[in-house]
Amino acid sequence: MPLTSGKRAFLDVLRQEGVEYMFGNPGTTELPLMDGLVEEPVLTYVLALQEAAVIAMADGYAQASGKLGVVSVHVAPGLGNALGMLYDAQKAGAPLLVTAGQHDQTFNVTEPILWADLPPIARPFVKWSAEVHRLEDLPRMVHRAAKTALAPPTGPVFLSLPADVLQAEGVIELGAPTRVASRIRGDRAAIEAAAEVLARSERPLILAGDAVAYGDAHAELVAVAEALGAKVYAEGVANTASFPTSHPLFLGPFLRVAPAVRQVLSEADVLFSVGGDLLTLSLPSDIDPMPHGLEIVHLDTDPWELGKNYPTGVAILGDPKATLPELLAALESRMTPTRRRLAKERLEATRAAKARQLGELRARARAEAQRVPITPLAAISAVADAIPPEAVVVDESISSSGGLRSLVRSDDPRSFFGLRGGGIGWGLPAATGVQLALPDRPVVGLIGDGSAMYTCQALWTAARYRLGVTYVILNNASYRILKQRTHAMKGYAYQADRYVAMDLDDPAVDFVRLAESLGVRAERIEKASDIGPALGRAIATPGPTLLDVTLDRSFKPA
Repeated sequence: MPLTSGKRAFLDVLRQEGVEYMFGNPGTTELPLMDGLVEEPVLTYVLALQEAAVIAMADGYAQASGKLGVVSVHVAPGLGNALGMLYDAQKAGAPLLVTAGQHDQTFNVTEPILWADLPPIARPFVKWSAEVHRLEDLPRMVHRAAKTALAPPTGPVFLSLPADVLQAEGVIELGAPTRVASRIRGDRAAIEAAAEVLARSERPLILAGDAVAYGDAHAELVAVAEALGAKVYAEGVANTASFPTSHPLFLGPFLRVAPAVRQVLSEADVLFSVGGDLLTLSLPSDIDPMPHGLEIVHLDTDPWELGKNYPTGVAILGDPKATLPELLAALESRMTPTRRRLAKERLEATRAAKARQLGELRARARAEAQRVPITPLAAISAVADAIPPEAVVVDESISSSGGLRSLVRSDDPRSFFGLRGGGIGWGLPAATGVQLALPDRPVVGLIGDGSAMYTCQALWTAARYRLGVTYVILNNASYRILKQRTHAMKGYAYQADRYVAMDLDDPAVDFVRLAESLGVRAERIEKASDIGPALGRAIATPGPTLLDVTLDRSFKPA
C-alpha cells in the first residue's frame, strides 16, 4: 500500500462514511485539514463565521438528512464557542461528528496558546469523546465515531485531531464503515402486555415523540391511534413532526408547565408514550404533572428514558416503525366489537372537538389580521396560509409561536424542525443546514429577533452558498418570553411595570440592513396582509431572503 497522510486518510474515511459536507470555521491547527481539502473531490467545506452557527448548521443538516453531520472547530476557544449549540444537538439526538484541531503533541506539554485538554470539555455533551494520538489509530477512531453517532439513540461524538497526526505519513489500513441496525423490535411479551393495557383503556392518550419522525413511523403510529381512537399530543419540547398535524386525532404539543400537562393527562386512564419525553418542563411547580394512578406504557429507542421520572407499567425498548405493527396486531386481536365501537366514537368526538378549536383559532387570527403592529397569531396564520404543502418549517419563534402547530400543516416526518435543547440561536443556522439537506424543498425559518442575533452570521453562509432558505424574523424588539415569565413572578417588575435588560430597541436592530450587509435580500413587513405575497416572492426567487416582520410588543395576558 502507498504512503498515506493523516489528513488524506481522515478525508478518505469520511467519504467512506457517506459524508457530503464538513461545516467549519478554520484556525491554525486545522490548516493541515484545509490543505488536504484542496485536492478533495467529493466533500464540500461549508464555511460559517462563528462556531455556534457551525454546530447548529450541522445539527439541522443531520436531522433533516439522517446522515452524519461533520464539524471542524478550532482548539479550545472554538470548542467553547460551540458548546451551547452542542447541548441543543445532544438533546435533539443529532448524529454529529465534532472535531477540533489540536496543537502538535510534541508541543502540548508547554501549554501553548489556545491549548486545552479537549475531550473532557466536550464529554458532557456527547456520546463519546477522545483524542487521536497516532496516525495508525486515526481510521479506526473515525469509523468508531461515525458508528457511535449514528447508532440508536443517535447523538453527537467528539474527536480531537492533533496537527502532527494529520501531517504524519505512513502505510495504514483505512478500514470500512459499520452501521448498527436500528430497527430493533420490542420484546414480544412486553408488546402483548402493552396491547392488553391499551385495549381495555377507556380514555387512551398517545404522546408522540421525535423517535417516530426519525424512524419514519407516521403510518404505523397513525394506525395504532386510529385503532384506539386515542387523542395524540406531541411532546412538549418537540423538534420534529412526530405525527401528521392535519390528522383529526392530533391536538398539538404539550405545554411545558406542570398544571397544563396535568390537566391534559387527567382526562386519560392510560398514557402511551411512543418515543415521547416524560416529562421535561420549563419551570418548577408545586403540582406534579403526572396524575396519581395513570397507567403508562412507554416505547422508546433509548433505555435511559424508560421509567426515568415515573414508574412505567410496560417499558419497551424498540424502534417505533419495527415494533408498532406487532403492537397493532396484538391490539386488534383484543378489540371486541364493543371496544371497536367505543374507539370509533372517541375518534369522531376528537375530530369534532379539533374542528371547533381550529375554527375558533382561525377566527381569532382573522379578527387580528388588520391590527398594526402585527400580532403573533396573525403573523403565524399568514405564514401558514402562504407556504406551499412541500415546505419545511424550522421554528425558533419562542414567544410568538402560539397556534403554530395547529395552523401550519406538517404532515411528513421532515416537514418541521424545532428547537429541542432550549439554547437560543439555533434556528437561523439550523434552517441553513436543513436547506442543504433538502435542496428541493422550500425551507422557511421562523426566528425570534433575540434568537437571530445570537447567530446572525449564518446569513452570510446562506448567501455564500446561494441557499434558497427564507428567514422570517418575528421582531418584537425584546426578549418577550423573559418579560412574560418575569411578569408571572409578580415581583418588583410586576409592580413597577419595568423590565431590566429585556428590550432591544435602543438602538433598534435593523435586520434589513444587517441582512443586506451579509449578502441576503431583505424587506420589512408591517402589515399581516403583506406577509403572504412577500413569502411567495422569497420562495420563488433563487437565493436566501429575510423578512423582518414588525410585531406587537405587548406581552401581558389579555
